[in-house]
Amino acid sequence: MSEPDQPPAENGGPAPASRALFDAPETTSAEPPLRAGLEAILLVVDEPVPEVTLAQILERPRDEVAATLRELAAEYTAQARGFDLREIAGGWRFYTRDVCAPLVERFVRDGQQARLTQAALETLAVIAYRQPVSRARVSAIRGVNSDGVIRTLTMRGLIEEAGQDPEHQALLYRTTTFFLERLGLNSVDELPELAPYLPDDLEGIEEIQQ
Repeated sequence: MSEPDQPPAENGGPAPASRALFDAPETTSAEPPLRAGLEAILLVVDEPVPEVTLAQILERPRDEVAATLRELAAEYTAQARGFDLREIAGGWRFYTRDVCAPLVERFVRDGQQARLTQAALETLAVIAYRQPVSRARVSAIRGVNSDGVIRTLTMRGLIEEAGQDPEHQALLYRTTTFFLERLGLNSVDELPELAPYLPDDLEGIEEIQQ
C-alpha cells in the first residue's frame, strides 16, 4: 500500500521530507577579517607585496589596507615578537627580528643536520649552474614548482637573492660562499661538468649548463 501524499507545510511548519531531499543546504563563506587576510597572504610570499596588490586581492580600499598594515607592524614591535612586518622596496613582507638573527643563523647552519632532499639537490644544482636565475626559470627547468625548495635552501644559507631580472623584475638567486665552503670550492668555476654524472636518456641537459 502506498503512503498518502504529505500535505505542504503551513504556518511556518517543517518542510515535507520529499522537499528536504531535493533542497540543497545553504552555505555561507564569510570573508576573514582584514587583519587575518593580510597575515595569511604575507606569511607565504617570497618578496614584498605592494599595498595596491593586497587591496585588490582582499577587495578592500587601499587606505584601509595601508592603515591596517601599519597597525600590525606597530603591534608586533610593541609585543617584541620574533618577527616584524616591514615596508621595503615598495611592498610589505614579514622578516625575522634583528635581535633574533644569531638564533636563526645558528638554527639554519648548525641545528639542521638532515640531508637535503632530492628536490633540494636538483634545485641547488640548477641554481649553481644557471646563476643568477629566477624561481620561475628554476621551476621551468625542473618541470615542477620549486618555490618551497628555494625557501628551504635560502634558510639554510646555501643560496641568496642576487638582485632582479631587468626585463621581468623577478628576484634572482645565486649560491653563497657557505655553499662553496660546504663543497670545498673556491668559486663556482670549479663546479664539475654535469654530463658525465647524468643518465644518457636525460633530455634538456643543455638547459642547465647554458
